[in-house]
Amino acid sequence: MINGAHVIHYSADADADRAFLRDVLGVEGVDAGGGWLILPLPASEVAVHPTDGAPKQELYFMCDDVEAEVAELRAKGLETAPVTDQGWGLLTSLTLPGGGTVGLYQPRHRRAHG
Repeated sequence: MINGAHVIHYSADADADRAFLRDVLGVEGVDAGGGWLILPLPASEVAVHPTDGAPKQELYFMCDDVEAEVAELRAKGLETAPVTDQGWGLLTSLTLPGGGTVGLYQPRHRRAHG
């Protein structure tokens, strides 16, 4: 029985991105040994979308109030992309210190974890 998922984010500055997730987003983790920080995710979902291009993966954090979350992150000095209405939700993105980006959105669709 599958009982979880493990997401790997490859980064040009893994230490800075780990610190960002811990210090800015407030995600507390465990040291899996040798400084490898493993961070828990809230209830998660996976969706499979069709593509005409190469297969890829994306990571989006979800929240109940994207405007409030963006205000909180900006108060911590984080720049975010403008919030856009995508129909299925309100979307922004966050740039990690290592150069990668993650999405942040307020879903309008039914969530897999009620």
